[in-house]
Amino acid sequence: MFGVGVGVRVGGFTPVSSGGGFDPDAQAFFDRVTTAGGTLTTTEKNATNQLVLDMKTAGIWSSMKAVYPMVGASAAACAQNLKSSSFTGTFTSGWTFASTGVTGNGSSTFMNTTIIPSVSIASQDSMHLTYYANTNVKAGAFNIGVRGAAPSNTDSFIAARFSSSQSYNAVNINTITLRSEAINVKGFLCVSRINSTTFKYYKAATIAETYTETSTALSNTYSVYVGALNLSGTLLFPDNSSCAFASIGDGLTDTQESNFYTAVQAFQTTLSRNV
Repeated sequence: MFGVGVGVRVGGFTPVSSGGGFDPDAQAFFDRVTTAGGTLTTTEKNATNQLVLDMKTAGIWSSMKAVYPMVGASAAACAQNLKSSSFTGTFTSGWTFASTGVTGNGSSTFMNTTIIPSVSIASQDSMHLTYYANTNVKAGAFNIGVRGAAPSNTDSFIAARFSSSQSYNAVNINTITLRSEAINVKGFLCVSRINSTTFKYYKAATIAETYTETSTALSNTYSVYVGALNLSGTLLFPDNSSCAFASIGDGLTDTQESNFYTAVQAFQTTLSRNV
C-alpha cells in the first residue's frame, strides 16, 4: 500500500522491501516531521521512502551527515534531516515554502544546518556538499557553504553562478577556484573531495571540473548554510533559487555521485519537480 516496490522505477535501482511498510529510517523522519508540526502527503512519503532505499542500495547512505529532502511545504517539515535526528535546520524569516521546494528572497535568507565541518566531518580529505536547484541559481550568490574562522579561513561551498559567466567552488581549501559557467544553471549540483590533492564539481552525473587544489583544513567554528554562505559568522550573498534538496557528508567517488544523482533525480521526478 505504500508504493515501495510498485510500478516501473525511474533511476535504475531495484526497490528493496523493508518487510512491509516504510524503511525504518524513512519512518523515523516522518515521525520527526509530525512531532515538529509538519505534514507530508502520501506521494511525498512514498518518494522519500524510495529515496532512502535507493541510497542504501547504492551504498551512499552511510556517507551522509545530513540530507534535506525539502518536502512538506513548511519550515517545520523542510528543516528535518532525513539521515538522523541531529542537524535539524533553522530557517530565517523570508523563505517561501511550496511543494516544489524552498525559495529564499535573495537578500536575507538562509537555513542554518548547525553542521560545523571540523566537528562533524572525519577527514579534511573526504567531504561533499550538494544542492538541487529547480530554478536558475542567482548570479553572484552562494548556494550552500561555509568559511571557517581565522587563521585558516577554510572554505567549502558551491556558488554555481558566482558571476554571469563563472562558478566558484571549494572543498576544504582557502584559495580562489573559478571556472567558466553557463548563464542558466540548475539541477543536481555537487562538490566532492576524496583525497588530499583534488576535488571535483559535478552537474547532474557529469564531472564539470576537476580542481587540483590541496586540502588545507576542515572549516572550523562556523556552520554550513543552505541558500547562502556563512562567511565566518556573517551572511554572504544569499540565493533566490528554488532548492529541492541539499546534503552534507563524506566524500563521494564518481560512481557514488552518479548513483546519488540517479536516486535524487528519481525522487524529484516522482514529486513532479525534476529539471
